[in-house]
Parts: sequence; structure tokens; C-alpha cells
Amino acid sequence: MQEQNFKNHSRFVPLFHYVTFSLILFIIVVSIYKFYLNYKTGYGGGLIYPGLLVAIGFSLVLIAWFARAFAIKAQDRAIRAEENLRYFAITGKLLDDKLRMGQIVALRFATNNEFVELAHRAVKENLSAKDIKMAIKNWKADHHRA
Repeated sequence: MQEQNFKNHSRFVPLFHYVTFSLILFIIVVSIYKFYLNYKTGYGGGLIYPGLLVAIGFSLVLIAWFARAFAIKAQDRAIRAEENLRYFAITGKLLDDKLRMGQIVALRFATNNEFVELAHRAVKENLSAKDIKMAIKNWKADHHRA
């Protein structure tokens, strides 16, 4: 596996991000087009199935979106617990309550040598997740992010 850093740490799954959303978009476009044609030609009973396909297409968008959002939310909770434990193991204290979830997620890439200082800076200077990641000198890879 290649070394992870700020420029390449994002998780991208082509089958999910390209193929799945392209298929869903195709279903929505074709079903809206079919619905429009049936409506325009006055084909009365023919609106139910195209309308159902439109609804299914939008349902698929919601399912794909929320499946990803729920997985990330669950992983964020695990990251918060892990980073809180790591901070406690190093300092004997819990992470500052003022840290936002995005900041904690960004801090997971910092090695133990940089972690505490960056956590303090994040609170004091209100650093964004991007700022925290850019401040990391020795990147600790996370290849398991959803």
C-alpha cells in the first residue's frame, strides 16, 4: 500500500461513486423522460409505471446517500472514542469538549508526538480539519475509513 499523506488520504470507491450513482441517475432520467412522454401524449393509464420508476429512482438516491452517511456517522463515533482513549493514554485527561467532530477525525492522522500539541492548537486557534491535516508532519495512515 502506498504511503498515505494529505494529498492522497481521501477514500474513493469508483464502483460506488461512479457506477452506482450513474445507474441511479440513468434510471431517474429515463423514467422522467418516459413519464413526460406519456403525459404529453395523453396516455392516461400509462403514468403509473413511469411515476413509480421516478419514485424508485429518487428512493435509490436516498438509500445510497443515507447508507453512506450512516456508515460515516458510526465510524465517526468510533474515531471519537479511539482518539479520546489515545489522548487519555498520553495525557491522563479526556479530549477538550470544544473539539468538533471534523477536528477529531483530522487528528487521527497525527502521530502521538504531534497529537497532543495539535489537539491544543485546534481548540486554541479553531483550526479547520484541513488546517489540522496540513499541519501534520508525520502522517499516521488510516486505510480503513468508510
